[in-house]
Amino acid sequence: CFAGHTDVVPQGDETIWSHPPFAADIRDGQIYGRGATDMKGSVAAFAAAALDFVRENPAFKGSISFLITNDEEGPAINGTTKVLQWMKANNQIPDHCLVGEPSCVDHLGDTIKIGRRGSLSFIVQVDGKQGHAAYPHKADNPVPKLARLVDRLASKTLDNGNAHFDPSTLAFTSFDVGNPAGNVIPSRAVAKFNIRFSTEHRFQSLKELVQMEIEAVRKELGGKWYMQAIEGADAFITEPGEFVQLVSDAVKAETGRTPKLSTSGGTSDARFVKDYCPVLEFGPTNATIHQTDERISVDELKATAKVYRRILDSYFKV
Repeated sequence: CFAGHTDVVPQGDETIWSHPPFAADIRDGQIYGRGATDMKGSVAAFAAAALDFVRENPAFKGSISFLITNDEEGPAINGTTKVLQWMKANNQIPDHCLVGEPSCVDHLGDTIKIGRRGSLSFIVQVDGKQGHAAYPHKADNPVPKLARLVDRLASKTLDNGNAHFDPSTLAFTSFDVGNPAGNVIPSRAVAKFNIRFSTEHRFQSLKELVQMEIEAVRKELGGKWYMQAIEGADAFITEPGEFVQLVSDAVKAETGRTPKLSTSGGTSDARFVKDYCPVLEFGPTNATIHQTDERISVDELKATAKVYRRILDSYFKV
């Protein structure tokens, strides 16, 4: 099964694009347009590869399917998850899946994604008592309490990574008290942060870790604390084996590069597929994704199609 998506992120300010973002203009060998690399280009490349393969091998034994949806860049509720549920109910679960996300960094063929880090977001709120900054003893200031937690978490080593994952990371994205005045102690402080984690952790273990740090600060400084955890994606890996080797060999044969097996980056629909079958991600370079003047060279698009075709030839042993 080839999985991909046709939805895209917003184009932003069209006036700073050198070509209309949805015209697919070709200039100097480059196709310009939102989604050219993320990931309409991959969808086109695999469609071309599959059509050529079936024309030349009409009696091949097996099946090729496409799982193409338009809800990947958004909440990912009505796309791949629901199609997979339908596939399972109709006995259409594939043996293996290849997701066409733009996986390569500098050159086509330099990277295959064999897994992804997990993502877990938190909102932590501390309530205190508002007061005048000149009389801090009459108020209960939540700011230093939350600041203490921020410091403890930001300086904490979550793990040292493992053979396939870099160390997990924790990044604060917001610290807000909703207070426009400089002489008023606020009654509430709220922080947001995100953890990108390896297979060394699970959602529950990270929630317990954050709760333990909150409890330590609460015992020291007091305050009324509230924590909300928002589960994004669990960490996963497709262990190197026959399928990984087959795709790696096909990539090397067509590009001359031995691909790095990576788990870096954000999330993709592979996080849903992994619950049904082994899944890998391979696609073109990702240098311009989500940017103004997103583009892909015609030559790279054709080369990507050749890699997909060789994968099909090897997979079905033609």
